[in-house]
Amino acid sequence: MTNAHTPSQTRGIRLTVIAVLLFISLVVAGFVNRIGQPRVMTAADMQANGAFVLQTPRDIGDFSLTDHHGQVFDPARLEGQWTLVFFGFTYCPDICPTTMAFLNEFMQKLEGTEAADTQVVMVSVDPARDSVEQLAGYVPFFNPEFIGVTGEFLDIHRFATALNTPFRKVPGQGEDYLIDHSANVVLINPRGDYHAFFKPPLDLAKMKVTYRSIRVLWDR
Repeated sequence: MTNAHTPSQTRGIRLTVIAVLLFISLVVAGFVNRIGQPRVMTAADMQANGAFVLQTPRDIGDFSLTDHHGQVFDPARLEGQWTLVFFGFTYCPDICPTTMAFLNEFMQKLEGTEAADTQVVMVSVDPARDSVEQLAGYVPFFNPEFIGVTGEFLDIHRFATALNTPFRKVPGQGEDYLIDHSANVVLINPRGDYHAFFKPPLDLAKMKVTYRSIRVLWDR
């Protein structure tokens, strides 16, 4: 007695095996694709990671400042990309250089197009000492793509107020004064609106996954 299959039976078995293999391949591909997608976090998850997203992004109004190349820095410079804004000053002994170095490392960790459409801006809270030339010698040290911004004191103060980042000169220190300022990193969306802020202590892994989640939610 023989177990030989007819040509039609053999063809049917072959087609069945191919169909099963295709199904398995699709399942595996879907799983791998889902694993590679950024995690979508809840507001509570984001806050646990130090990120606070505004329920409604806020229009920060008009402003005109100057970047470290001597060019105008206005609302148009915030449109079409994500912007991380840190308020600091070049004479800052600790928080500012630490945060700027952190932001450089953060930018190196971004993937795909994330880095290409993300810019980092340091706005000086000490315009009396932080001239265009001073910023030009400071900000690019951390990353040549970073942007330093200065301007008239009242213009900077209004800009900082719109982004909930207060600052004040520490009194009684003479010419070597310090500035008390927020260490938050503000996130502005591609429409140029105040979208969120990251509260210190900043953590690379947490900030990366949270930032990616914010971007995914924005694109939905």
